[in-house]
Amino acid sequence: MSRKVRRFAGKVAIVTGAAQGIGEAYARALAAEGAAVVVADLHSEAGAKVAAGIEADGGQAVFAYTDVASPESAQAMAALAVERFGGIDYLVNNAAIYGSMKLDVLLKVDWDYYKSFMSVNLDGALACTRACYEHMAARGGGAIVNQSSTAAWHYSSFYGLAKVGINGLTQQLAHELGYLGIRVNAIAPGPTDTAATRTLVGELASDLVKSAALQRLGQPSDLVGACLFLLSDEASYITAQVINIDGGLVFRP
Repeated sequence: MSRKVRRFAGKVAIVTGAAQGIGEAYARALAAEGAAVVVADLHSEAGAKVAAGIEADGGQAVFAYTDVASPESAQAMAALAVERFGGIDYLVNNAAIYGSMKLDVLLKVDWDYYKSFMSVNLDGALACTRACYEHMAARGGGAIVNQSSTAAWHYSSFYGLAKVGINGLTQQLAHELGYLGIRVNAIAPGPTDTAATRTLVGELASDLVKSAALQRLGQPSDLVGACLFLLSDEASYITAQVINIDGGLVFRP
């Protein structure tokens, strides 16, 4: 009996915000498909535990303490990937301030908090892409998946604004990087059952999806297939797209 060929054998992936929740699901799935994974996060203990768990399961992983809001930290993350695994093929820009997000309106939110929030939730994806793209090009190209949200199509104050920005960033970077063989797409989850969502909205989480076609919260596992597909060669002619994975919550062109 022949062994299953793993899609990402010999490839190197960085997943930011991978210490828990959706990012952890992405990191574990990539490792299970053969990729060496950099688990990038601010949370050292949880991130190191995820990396150790991947290795215990027979995969390759390393934890990188990373503040995506800092270009220098993003550069150090990329350098660790190259030093440890020889290069970079894939980047998943998942890190965000979410579970601990302060709820406020754009007209009154504290300005310093707003700028700090955007430095992670929007600028962080750009900082990490800038840190990684030359290494990806050196290996003949690669793929990037940014984490958007259906909040981009609903009123959700500065969180929604950041996700609108992620969508635009995805489209602009796809055009800037396409000639290097680097594709850039985004996933826009609907409300997803994670510890961060439960912390932010508590028991109201289930109410968020009453108007969705499937009428249930998403699970991190619901997002994994799309992420792997968009990174893989199966999606070699797909770039500059934002894919909703939301149980039919949002109607859009």
